[in-house]
Amino acid sequence: MGEPVVLTFLGGAGTVTGSKFLVDGPGGRRLVDCGLFQGERQWRRRNWEPFPVDPASIGDVVLTHCHLDHCGYLPVLVREGFGGPVRMTEGTAALTEIVLRDSAHLNERDAENAARGGYSRHDPPLPLYTTADTERAVARFAVIPFDHTVQVGGDGSTLRLGRAGHVLGSATVHLRTGSADVLFSGDLGRPTHPVLRPRADPPAARTVVIESTYGDRLHPRVTGAPHAALAAAIRRTVERGGSVLVPAFAVDRTELVLAALADLLRRGDIPDVPVHVDSPMALAALAVYRAGTVRAELREDLPALIDLPHLHAARTVEESIALNTPRYPCIIVSSSGMATGGRVVHHLRHLLPDRHNTVVLTGYQAAGTRGRALQDGAAELKMLGRYVPVRAEVVEDEEFSVHADAEELLDWLHAMPDHPETVYVVHGETAAAQAFARRVRSELGSVIAVPAPGEKVRVD
Repeated sequence: MGEPVVLTFLGGAGTVTGSKFLVDGPGGRRLVDCGLFQGERQWRRRNWEPFPVDPASIGDVVLTHCHLDHCGYLPVLVREGFGGPVRMTEGTAALTEIVLRDSAHLNERDAENAARGGYSRHDPPLPLYTTADTERAVARFAVIPFDHTVQVGGDGSTLRLGRAGHVLGSATVHLRTGSADVLFSGDLGRPTHPVLRPRADPPAARTVVIESTYGDRLHPRVTGAPHAALAAAIRRTVERGGSVLVPAFAVDRTELVLAALADLLRRGDIPDVPVHVDSPMALAALAVYRAGTVRAELREDLPALIDLPHLHAARTVEESIALNTPRYPCIIVSSSGMATGGRVVHHLRHLLPDRHNTVVLTGYQAAGTRGRALQDGAAELKMLGRYVPVRAEVVEDEEFSVHADAEELLDWLHAMPDHPETVYVVHGETAAAQAFARRVRSELGSVIAVPAPGEKVRVD
């Protein structure tokens, strides 16, 4: 027998965040995704713990896509000694640069605010990583085209990235090393993504590591006009003289929200009120989506992403602050989507206490986030060291989700040429992962496991 190949679940196990999968084999060490833990404090604290192995011993990192829970720990890994390439698609490289730089800025700013406000347990409060750490990480990026098999390392290991259809650049990772043949799903998109081409069918693989964010639920099937709940909420809010706040991820979600607003306005379903995009990162991400170099990922029938006559960009801090005291009803789209940080936190602080206003949640809200607290009906919300009352209306529009639901995840597995021998269900809250594992076990007949954090398994 050859040298064993061991897969260790360093993140994305027991939780829907912090994805990190370490592969040890004859070609050395390889890390698939390098995500930040978010949400509940028990998970966030792990970001500050020493990495389980020496980062300098890792040969390379492969990113499935640009979201922080898949790439956000990378600056720490590089600072602590990782010196290899970080492999990803062109779209992921362009967006990850934006995401990591914004994250570093927020880390530095939050540490400064905590020091001034005196609400941190640490003295002095420090950022998890800095802008300088991020620039060193970005310098390690190496682009791989979709559907090209490339050799990695000197042992004959190969890597192939396929379209995942989740966000621009998102990819599945097919890794062959030693006698192991492992397919990582990353985050899978829906076949009906309104902007991106459909995800590709997966290749055959002996072992599959699949996400389960929506493993225990189905997205509502739209039977009437698209985004009717959003349109009704906007009409109600404008009629009572309030403003609508839409927390939205800067990458992909903001683009989808703006496209939906433009469509609602064209149909006459919402009044023509000013729309403010208060996220420099979202504006930068929109420029990437419009770039000709990634056009091949977009739907051929895609209309203009933005067609709003009164669209405004809040680029400066001063422009952002001015939105907290509007003299007229308006719509504010600001990141982050789960209200974990960024400018949206300041807008929530000012808009939540007024029952004239509305907050619209547009996607998955992880446990422990402010978005989940609002979703669960919180009467107060803590931010910037203070509690504020929640009097504003809170509405959910589930049509924006670009995460595959349970049926769509199963469809992806069924599209494999042959059923895999073993399936590991990851990147889901415990109930979702277990529910999806039961469905896969009953339909595929494969060996199914929901790994624990830190668990090691052989995949050779």
